[in-house]
Amino acid sequence: MKIAAAYIRVSTDDQLEYSPDSQLVQIHRYAKTNGFTLPEEYIFIEEEGRSGRYSVKRPEFLRMISTAKKKPKPFDAILVWKYSRFARSRQDSIIYKSMLRKELGIEVISISENLGDDKMSIITEAIIEAMDEFYSVNLAEEVTRGMAEKARRGQPLTYAPFGYRIENKRYFPDPDTALLVQMIYSDFLSGMGYREIAQKLDQMDVRTRFGNRMESRNIEYILKNPVYIGKIHWNPGTKMQRSVLPNSAILSDGEHPALVSLDDWNAVQKRIKELKTLYQKKAKSAVIPEHEFALRGLVRCSSCGSTLVNSGNSSLQCNAYARGRCSVSHAINREHLTQLVLSTIQTDFAESRFQLNLPKSAPSIDPFTLLQNQLEREQMKLKRIQQAYEAGVDTLKEYSRSKEKRTACIRQLQEQLEKLCLSSNPSLDDNRHYVSNQSLSLLAFLKDPNNSEKEKNILLRSLIEKVVFDRQKNSIEISYYL
Repeated sequence: MKIAAAYIRVSTDDQLEYSPDSQLVQIHRYAKTNGFTLPEEYIFIEEEGRSGRYSVKRPEFLRMISTAKKKPKPFDAILVWKYSRFARSRQDSIIYKSMLRKELGIEVISISENLGDDKMSIITEAIIEAMDEFYSVNLAEEVTRGMAEKARRGQPLTYAPFGYRIENKRYFPDPDTALLVQMIYSDFLSGMGYREIAQKLDQMDVRTRFGNRMESRNIEYILKNPVYIGKIHWNPGTKMQRSVLPNSAILSDGEHPALVSLDDWNAVQKRIKELKTLYQKKAKSAVIPEHEFALRGLVRCSSCGSTLVNSGNSSLQCNAYARGRCSVSHAINREHLTQLVLSTIQTDFAESRFQLNLPKSAPSIDPFTLLQNQLEREQMKLKRIQQAYEAGVDTLKEYSRSKEKRTACIRQLQEQLEKLCLSSNPSLDDNRHYVSNQSLSLLAFLKDPNNSEKEKNILLRSLIEKVVFDRQKNSIEISYYL
């Protein structure tokens, strides 16, 4: 008996008779009548409302295609209620059906549009797919036109923003939060920043409509949203951004009362523009990527415990403070902190005055593996240098200089590996002595500018659980693994 899979998808515009349960009943009936076995693990059902226009937005569809590619072939056919369930894009339909049929020997069968095997069925199937795609595109255009018309009439398009509630498709001031919106505008005009206002609201236990803490980005959005001066805005075809509305956006008078005066609104927009000019963001190319930071993910704020992250071109800051959730700044120069950590490691282990977190376990990548991998890379580089010389690419002088450098690096790595091997498998009584010897042998690797920040980060994570930085005392406390 042949094995089949079932793919079921229901869009928001479908009727009740095309519900997942209804489709599955009909597919089971077709499978039984036509000699197919339909295993439970080969039934792929999308969440309701998934669009058929884009396959990348359908996780069950992609899981089904991935399953179909397994060897041996898991099923002989994919059963769908209609071809429109499989795809409403002709491009997706042609690509996936062709791949399934020609490369995997799997047919896609519509149980309600049985076309047969003759050549006319190819034309009929193409017409059905074209009609499905036309329906999908036309529906999207109709929805867009409807949204645009509602925006022009000043009617709400989505859930009520902070400060409002929605009743009978209209916004009304929320008695619990409307005054808070006015306070936000007043505080900003008095000189407070996004973060300070967010901290103030957090201390008042104010939350967003989703129950989350207020952050700087929430304050910025509230200050830029024209809904608070009685407007409705909508930008067709794109997501709403926390920036100046583009020319394509629709901005009209709403049916709801304003919470902020036009004079205050204009004054706020002027101050936002002045701040943006005064504190322009650094160019992305000038910022060191986070993954190229040796202490990434290891440094904690002494006040709230949050991680210190990149902030600007060469500094770190408490992540919670940057989002308005921590009241103490922990800004510090990144290079200065790195040198402080390395110096502290060297002193701690030289004087054996460190604490070990015995219950914890270190990451799976140990120092021995890291050094071994580095040694193999250096040996490969040495081999390539020799090949370049033999091929006439490098001169004898260039070859000698490069060989000397690589050989010295290899010798250093081998010495560090030997030290680790001598200290392997220590007893609990020897843990402190073992970690001390191990760390001192790895400091040279951490200080070598030729080693990447990513490799240094992996090595530090194998040795350190966390580094707590106290800005007020300008001190750090390091917790080590065994």
